Amino acid sequence: MTVAAVFIDSNAARFTCTTYPEYRLGVWDKLTCAGDLKKLEDISTLENFAFFEGDIADAAVVTQIFSTCAVDSVMHLAAEAHADLANENPRVFVQTNVVGAVTWLNAARGAWGEHADRQKHLFYHTATDEVYGSLGAEGLFTETTAYDPRSPYSASKTASDHFVRVSHHTCGLSLVISNCSNKYGPIQYPEKRIPVVIRQMLERKPIPVYGKGENIRDWLFVGDHIAATDVIFHTGKSGETCDVGGDNEWKNSDLVTKWYAIVDVQLERPVGNALEIITFVADRKTHDLRYAIDASKLKNELNWEPKKQFDAYLSEMVDYYLNFFKHA
Repeated sequence: MTVAAVFIDSNAARFTCTTYPEYRLGVWDKLTCAGDLKKLEDISTLENFAFFEGDIADAAVVTQIFSTCAVDSVMHLAAEAHADLANENPRVFVQTNVVGAVTWLNAARGAWGEHADRQKHLFYHTATDEVYGSLGAEGLFTETTAYDPRSPYSASKTASDHFVRVSHHTCGLSLVISNCSNKYGPIQYPEKRIPVVIRQMLERKPIPVYGKGENIRDWLFVGDHIAATDVIFHTGKSGETCDVGGDNEWKNSDLVTKWYAIVDVQLERPVGNALEIITFVADRKTHDLRYAIDASKLKNELNWEPKKQFDAYLSEMVDYYLNFFKHA
């Protein structure tokens, strides 16, 4: 597994080690700004878990890992994912997201040979719905939606998706790809949207909302995402893509307003008090209007559907981050 000391991937590592004790899981992480080994403390002593620190684009070391550890499958989760930073320095994102993916693809091809048996070897590449571009008020992304990246970040993810996909056609590499919507849940990196907003609410600092707050995102609980990756990894058809979504669209301004109301209640402040510090600011560059996924393929063919109810979980999520920042 590439990357494991961050939000989504630490959850994936924990799920894999505890659900499949017969698996030997090796995780690879460069431990950049979002990486934190504390997220792996509870599984670090398990016999079926091993951690390696390094750059996923270091071809010599990656090739050595394949030969010395007898790698039979890869779950490629690693990516630089901060869209605003990609606007400032796209080269870093190309290096990690594109060169990194190709490095692992080459190592897998070298170790497994051409036309690898799906039952013995698999390269699973996780990606993003941002590769599809921006939707208007209607419609949903599907597995057949044409790629239309609108930012350096989504361009780098598009390129990595294409390199993975063509490896199936050119050398028969067994692979699956998933493109997923926005994830939420505990232990997110503090600079991500949900933790940032809740921290600002706690400290009564102005909350910047881009544009008019009309941008829409589909939100999926991290545990549901991990369950989807698990079923795709084990039963997805080689060479195919599955889109993963929560069927849970929220306009940014509506979501922030709802969070504010919950924060006011939990901090015993007058409801509506926090709304006074919402600040609309100039929209950011490359800010797509709407993402929304049709996950019917995953539901119908692989019997998966999201279980966590977003609205019911909001208070629990806000409470988690309020406590986190109070004791940080």
